[in-house]
Amino acid sequence: MAPEPVESTLSTFTASDGDNLAMQDWPLPEGVAQRGTVVIVHGLGEHAGRYDHVARRLNEWGFAVRGYDHYGHGDSGGVRGALPVESRFIDDLGDVVQSTRQRMNAGLPLIVFGHSMGGLVAACLVALGQVRVDGLVLSSPALDAGLTPVQKFLLATLPRIAPNLVVRNGIDPHNISRDPAVVAAYQADPRVHDRISARLGRFIADAGPTVIAHAAQWSVPTLLMFAGEDKLVSPAGSRAFAEAAPPQVVATHCFEHCFHEIFNEPDNEAVFGMLQRWLDANFRR
Repeated sequence: MAPEPVESTLSTFTASDGDNLAMQDWPLPEGVAQRGTVVIVHGLGEHAGRYDHVARRLNEWGFAVRGYDHYGHGDSGGVRGALPVESRFIDDLGDVVQSTRQRMNAGLPLIVFGHSMGGLVAACLVALGQVRVDGLVLSSPALDAGLTPVQKFLLATLPRIAPNLVVRNGIDPHNISRDPAVVAAYQADPRVHDRISARLGRFIADAGPTVIAHAAQWSVPTLLMFAGEDKLVSPAGSRAFAEAAPPQVVATHCFEHCFHEIFNEPDNEAVFGMLQRWLDANFRR
């Protein structure tokens, strides 16, 4: 009989610049052997709490889980959708990874799971090599924002003259998932917002090509999963990264008929199954 799951806990994490980030932990039940820890990095406009079902599944497989809300997101401090400096999200993730590593037993792996913008942030951290990560899972990473020529022009000018200007992020909730219940919950969630600043937009636009440029030298075991019917980020970014990266290091799969949030799709068991098989192959019990 499987042990009863443990309730997640909420706390405040102080980043290196002194700002407070909302932290959520999903610990393992007492007596369950820990295989490692997974740090979840959420996407634009959302928060870590939307990954409760992912964290619970990881718990079942023997992984403790931590998630946090980006600056300007969820229950963390900061102006909604803003980015004080372009490296802020990467720096915060580095702080969280280092703090988490200090709490772990020596020898256990630490894996970063990033979705959409969170996948971009996680991939940037790995590309820069500032903090050690033992594994990386990318879910529909924003490696190509799919910008129109007009959007590219605005991002080439606005960040210089109005970097803190905040506008709507343009996300259509109906494009996140084919499941109407997921869309309705997203729309009703008070911790979800639709804001983005000029500086944050510029970060997303610039960081994807930077990650792809590092793909050929990729050395961290990585699982890249993306949606073929993604209307929020362009699948071309994931394909370009996969083509350049060493296949023995980066395992890639496109879920052809899925929308952006592949772990929230009606047929998400195939997605969870692929994640479990990759974890079992790379981080044995």
